[in-house]
Amino acid sequence: TAIVGALIALSIIALVLSLVKIEDVTLPPTVKYGMVFDAGSSHTSLFVYEWDSDKENDTGVVSQTLSCDVQGQGISSYANDPPKAGDSLRECLDKALKVIPAAKQRDTPAYLGATAGMRLLREQNSSAADQVLAEVAKTMREYPVAFKGARILTGEEEGAYGWITTNYLLDSFTKYSPKAHTWVRPEAANFFGALDLGGASTQISFMPEGSGMNWNEASKLTLYGYNYNIYTHSYLCYGQNEMLKRLAKELIVESSSSTRVDHPCYPKDYNETVSLSSFRASPCTNWSDPHLTLSDRIVTLEGSGNASGCLAAVKKLFNFSACGQSQDCTFDGVYQPRVSGQFIAFAGFYYTFHFLNLTSQQSLIDVNSTIQTFCKKNWAELVETFPQQKGYLHAYCSMAIYILTLLLDGYKFNEHTWSSIHFSRQAANTDIGWTLGFMLNFTNMIPTDALEHVKGLQPSLWAAAVSFIVLAIVAGLVTVFLQCFWKTK
Repeated sequence: TAIVGALIALSIIALVLSLVKIEDVTLPPTVKYGMVFDAGSSHTSLFVYEWDSDKENDTGVVSQTLSCDVQGQGISSYANDPPKAGDSLRECLDKALKVIPAAKQRDTPAYLGATAGMRLLREQNSSAADQVLAEVAKTMREYPVAFKGARILTGEEEGAYGWITTNYLLDSFTKYSPKAHTWVRPEAANFFGALDLGGASTQISFMPEGSGMNWNEASKLTLYGYNYNIYTHSYLCYGQNEMLKRLAKELIVESSSSTRVDHPCYPKDYNETVSLSSFRASPCTNWSDPHLTLSDRIVTLEGSGNASGCLAAVKKLFNFSACGQSQDCTFDGVYQPRVSGQFIAFAGFYYTFHFLNLTSQQSLIDVNSTIQTFCKKNWAELVETFPQQKGYLHAYCSMAIYILTLLLDGYKFNEHTWSSIHFSRQAANTDIGWTLGFMLNFTNMIPTDALEHVKGLQPSLWAAAVSFIVLAIVAGLVTVFLQCFWKTK
């Protein structure tokens, strides 16, 4: 009886210890999710991101959880059948719900941003563009996520978000310090410019040197507690697909009424048949030209593999004379301060140069030599060497020469600054594009979760209390066993 009483007393002591010296304990932050559709001119992709609710200076530290390519063409291609634009997103939405925990889905912001393809459709047929966006929104509302809207981004937004993505992935804004056990801003932040080349537009974004910038052209951003002013400009109709259409149209117009037209950028022995009516499908080529408006004739483009002729044809797509003698001007009369610092060139820039094994570490002489050699190859030779690229092979010569013209004659890179361009598709295992930058900027609009507090013990007292209780239970069991044993004895 005395032993049992002692055990009861120990249990009471342990219980009292578990209730004293109570203090606030902060639970670890919860994980939040967000999804963004990148509805480009040629295709749509979905990206799912996650970040801790305990944000860093009001901006989430975001990482990519999922990327999913939507089957089919861009949503602008469904102008004549808008419901299909919404249906095309379902497969990727289903995949997203498999990676986002069910308990988090209702609070997951979901957004669709359409870029240059939809900008062109809006110019051509605004009601069709509105119907496509309405169908996309209708589909996304059917899913258990916090739908935030579907809209067409401006070119400047697309460029600015691409700049944010680039510098976030390269640790320009913030990086984790193992010593401080937190995220810190680099002491000497090195910001990269962003060069984006899509199907219908191209963007350049960077932080100019000095204070001579025309601030009417600046984008103002706030990230991780710091303000940034960057130059960004988007050139509609200068994306790779629209450039190829414009190039073909100009060659046809110059050939007058001929049904067979020499295309110096296409490989020898490659032929492509086009209808003049196809050029009226895009505002980029639907100009008032009697060669196009008065006829629907069929024209055959015949490749000649002439690199110098290709260069001359591509340069005609730019209006360099509009800048006069101004040094702060690119083409078409667009203001741009002098390029400075390092640049990341992604999307179409990367894919073309990666295919041709070109880098900015090669001299411009070597780059030009490689492109000219490729342009001289005939179609049969190319197909035999690159069978898996057959659908794009005819365009690589055009694209390579166009990219060089855009970077050198347009953006004013030269033999001294050429090596500052780095062609890349990913950084830190994350795709470079505007969507991550958008999500980072979007997290500024999501209130930081209030830290959740609970009542709890200091670890040492908690361990002591648990130990007392366990020992009391064990001792009690031993005592009962011994009493039963001695009674039986």
